[in-house]
Amino acid sequence: MTSPAGPPPTGTGGTEQKRLKLLAVTACPTGIAHTYMAAEKLAQAAESRGIDMKVETQGSIGAENVLSDNDVNTADGVIIAADKDVDLSRFAGKRVLKVGVAEGIRHPEQLIEQVRSAPVHEPGGAAAASPAGGGRERSATYKALMNGVSYMIPFVVVGGLLIAISLSLGGHTDPSGGLVIPKDSFWMDVNNIGVIGFTLMVPILSGYIAYAIGDRPALVPGMIGGWIANTGSLYDSKAGAGFIGAIVTGFLAGYLVLWIKKVKVPKFVHPIMPIIVIPIVATTVLGMFFIYVIGKPISWVFEHLTSWLGGMTGTSAILLGTILGLMIAFDMGGPVNKTAFLFGAGLIATGNQTVMGMCAAAIPVMPLGQGLATLIRKRLYDEQERETGLASLFMGCFGISEGAIPFAAARPAQVIPANMLGGAVAGAVAGMAGVKDAVPHGGPIVAVLGAVSGVPMFFVAVVIGSVVTALATVALIDISERGRRGAPVAAVAGVDGAELALVPAGAGASAVGSDAAAAVSAQGAGGSTPSASGSASGGGSAPEADGTVPAEPAEPTRPDEEPAEPADPSGDVLSGYLTERTVKVRLDAQEKEAAIREMAELLARSGDVADVDELVSTALRREEQGTTGLGEEIAIPHAKTDAVTAPVVGFARSVGGVEWGSMDGTKARLVFMIAVPEAAAGDEHLRILALLSRKLMDAGFRERLLAADDERAVLGVLSEIR
Repeated sequence: MTSPAGPPPTGTGGTEQKRLKLLAVTACPTGIAHTYMAAEKLAQAAESRGIDMKVETQGSIGAENVLSDNDVNTADGVIIAADKDVDLSRFAGKRVLKVGVAEGIRHPEQLIEQVRSAPVHEPGGAAAASPAGGGRERSATYKALMNGVSYMIPFVVVGGLLIAISLSLGGHTDPSGGLVIPKDSFWMDVNNIGVIGFTLMVPILSGYIAYAIGDRPALVPGMIGGWIANTGSLYDSKAGAGFIGAIVTGFLAGYLVLWIKKVKVPKFVHPIMPIIVIPIVATTVLGMFFIYVIGKPISWVFEHLTSWLGGMTGTSAILLGTILGLMIAFDMGGPVNKTAFLFGAGLIATGNQTVMGMCAAAIPVMPLGQGLATLIRKRLYDEQERETGLASLFMGCFGISEGAIPFAAARPAQVIPANMLGGAVAGAVAGMAGVKDAVPHGGPIVAVLGAVSGVPMFFVAVVIGSVVTALATVALIDISERGRRGAPVAAVAGVDGAELALVPAGAGASAVGSDAAAAVSAQGAGGSTPSASGSASGGGSAPEADGTVPAEPAEPTRPDEEPAEPADPSGDVLSGYLTERTVKVRLDAQEKEAAIREMAELLARSGDVADVDELVSTALRREEQGTTGLGEEIAIPHAKTDAVTAPVVGFARSVGGVEWGSMDGTKARLVFMIAVPEAAAGDEHLRILALLSRKLMDAGFRERLLAADDERAVLGVLSEIR
């Protein structure tokens, strides 16, 4: 392994000075504009200083322009500009500087200077962080939580939907067993597969929270700890700790592993520390700690809550329904939820079916309310959350309260209070109306199958509770997001055709949409990656005193470089979404709102715009969530609205530029507008968006767009996008 390198030695006696070689890895949660802008800026800054640099970009499709072992061995330092986890183990023995991806865009020159004196990365150690103030990741706690949630969501969706389908198609009501599926039937097999998904959900959440904190050695203790937390029988509880317990074990495992890594051990033990010693010690310590220390209070809470509820059976039905609704909604499968559910289920055999009726009305409120919230205010949610919301609605209809867990885990401070409010309302309404449920299950499915008496009021309770949850969730998240938008804007997060957002300094994955990640995935492995030897050219601009980067002209083509062949614009450009009718070589508007209206009128030439005013309104509402100015004199306003009948893209140039609030301070001279119907964001559309956004990172491409004489020449340049 090579020794850590400092600044290159100065040549003497005619000996040529050694050329410094640096590596970089850029990554953002969405994986399009942010990742490639940072790569380009770092490569430009390195080239201007005569430094060799290779940049690996990590989007949602994985790493491109991957750093080889030889690259690492010969490198003098490594810059990690990322807002998501990057495996640092391959850089052991090298100087490593780790910052947020925004720092790679805003201060590439400073990072190149800082990495030359950065500490050497030790095996299992943490990389040095830049002393610069802006552009870092959000807190490690938030980042780790979101990492766990993102891996958990597919298990929730697959498990929940398979259980719901098996219950709806193969189940029937049975007073002694709830919704029963015949044994040895096809639908029982489907149900069992779904149960496996749900069983893995909690350990996955815990494991990947731990992984984000302590890297691979923390994965095993995190997952096993999550399994223990969810298995109440291990600590004498009738209910496991659920997703809240998984969050606890995930963080405990992660930080326990970090602490163990700091313990000094003999050199001969180093190789087996991450694969044997750390996982075994951490798993054993965490497991015993949960069983003997944390598990006992959970068991105590379960028992005493059951006793307390037993003493309330003679009280007001409204009060009891409110309390049961609060408990059902609190932890969705945890000890509090299970206490209320088992209390209601146990009373069915005694002839008291009203308590289960209160529980049955509250059970679907959380998934229905959270799913409804994603429909009410789509702009507050990214694409993955909106898709999860649809699945949550479906699960809610079948009484699967766990459908709301991804939302509660991602935004506990907003979602859990809203869930509890809606659950309390539903339970109170059902109690007041005397709704009864003859089976230990909840949700509209039990009413449809005839297990509920007082069906009209049962549905009234469910609907009111769900609406209350949805409205409360939207209000609380909106308040939270407004507070966050008051923070200094740090960087462009991604281009997605619906959610291109600027995130506050250090914001993590939840602050941005995931359509962009889907766009990269749809694109596949094609496209180029900016690097010193690739598309990047020219020197980076020095930041002004206010932190902005002034605009600068692109460098001319090098004498030894062949000019690009003009592409034939006669074929479809951007899959036919952009045509000569939707191109203008001169944008007349001088300010953003007027420019968006002018662009909307340009799109209307295609014949695919049914309502220009609504298109403008939608695009302006999107701007309120964060500017769509990418910097580099580029803006991509966009709208997802049924004001258009088919996807359409327009392009116009502004001579003087339009103030768009771009983070680098440049005015927008290259303006693309994208509009798609609500239901038209398919893979092909996402592929075009990814190709467009990545090509715009090429300074030469932008220069050719600015120099094109007329609409046909513009189309010829845009036809370079393959």
